[in-house]
Amino acid sequence: MSNWLPDLTRSDKPRYIAIADLIAEDIRLGRLSVGDRLPPQRKLASQLGVDFTTIARGYVEAQKRGLVESRVGQGTFVRTKTPVGKDAIPPRVRPADLSMNLPPELEDPALIRRMQDAFTDISRDMIGLLRYQGFGGSPADKDAAAMWLGRRALAPPKERLFVTPGAHPALFGILSILAKPDDIILSEEITYPGARFIAAQLRLKHIGLPMDAEGIDPDAFADACIKLKPKALYLNPTLQNPTTLTVPETRRTEIASVAYRHNVPIIEDDACGFIPLHSPPPFAAIAPDLTWHVAGLAKCLGAGLRTAYVVAPSAHASWAFAAALRAVNVMASPLCAALATQWIENGTADAVLQFIRNEALARQQIARDILPGGRFKSDPLSFNIWLTLPPAWTRSAFVSHMRSSGIGVVASDAFTVSGIPQEALRICLCGPISRASLAEALGYIAHSLTVTPEGASAF
Repeated sequence: MSNWLPDLTRSDKPRYIAIADLIAEDIRLGRLSVGDRLPPQRKLASQLGVDFTTIARGYVEAQKRGLVESRVGQGTFVRTKTPVGKDAIPPRVRPADLSMNLPPELEDPALIRRMQDAFTDISRDMIGLLRYQGFGGSPADKDAAAMWLGRRALAPPKERLFVTPGAHPALFGILSILAKPDDIILSEEITYPGARFIAAQLRLKHIGLPMDAEGIDPDAFADACIKLKPKALYLNPTLQNPTTLTVPETRRTEIASVAYRHNVPIIEDDACGFIPLHSPPPFAAIAPDLTWHVAGLAKCLGAGLRTAYVVAPSAHASWAFAAALRAVNVMASPLCAALATQWIENGTADAVLQFIRNEALARQQIARDILPGGRFKSDPLSFNIWLTLPPAWTRSAFVSHMRSSGIGVVASDAFTVSGIPQEALRICLCGPISRASLAEALGYIAHSLTVTPEGASAF
């Protein structure tokens, strides 16, 4: 049916989603039949008065849902129905990368245009933004950073506030001035792998502390301070990657008390601190003269925005940090910093955060609807879940099975600092994958959990 013409005015969803929805509806109602050829993308774009890319995205979305198939040199056709009964063939799961812990990708055209408009605004000073800037951020960027951090009950002096080229360089700089090779740093026993990689690069001894449902054990932390004399404690206390744990305020106060007693600096990686509307106060508010606060924007605005705001615990510490960071990064990108400032000042950042919250909630609900209850840890606003495997499976066997099926997940080995890794893995729910593709991948995972590795090899 090359004359198929959908009525996009019937939907308030993004147009490419509406196109896929209408294809599904017309197949269900019999307006489109198996083998029907859809109109060429450019022809349909012209008839509907929309961009070619909108039609292309709509057809791709329909293909992801299994509604249509593309034949090279021929066009796009309504997909042949899958046989049922004894002749049925288990459907092949489409590739789905659930290994990268990313925020959901924006789909709201109005919000995307609003973000794009900020590029136009900052480009008016393009020549200035292409020059070398003062280290630590321009006054305008620091003002925006202070405004942003104020939402986390922080009001740092400007001389202790830095705009940096992302959280990783900041963590590298902080650890490089707190510890030297063979010194000991502590963290959660299951922690963010980036911290592990940085510690290894600096040749530090990285030791994990036992955890319970509220975070690291304060008594174990105190005992380690006495026996090991650590140089720092690294924590990812809000929507922790990978366990999704948020440390409650009472436990934060207990940990800070131990750190004060033994004079151990705290490195607070607050990557997801801005996602919850109401979260416990950061360590930088509880122990401001002992805490290095790192507020990256990758999780709350976008991974490509390589910008983070760092608060040093003292003026003296800020001098050392400036020297360490300047040695490897002359400055944060003025373009990225200016874009972040624009979004914060004009409210776009708030709108992006709200979209991320809503989409994370929806995707966590998909996981709860599909995966067996009691098998995984999650938070309604986190971007991932922490899945414990049934006795029949080892993490290596399950990850290998998923990989052979085109699904990427990450075994607990990547996150384990001390001890034997759990038979568990991280499954990410967000990033560029659609809800439909996520549901399909999670359905495949749920089915795999119910069989043995030998049984899984059959499909």
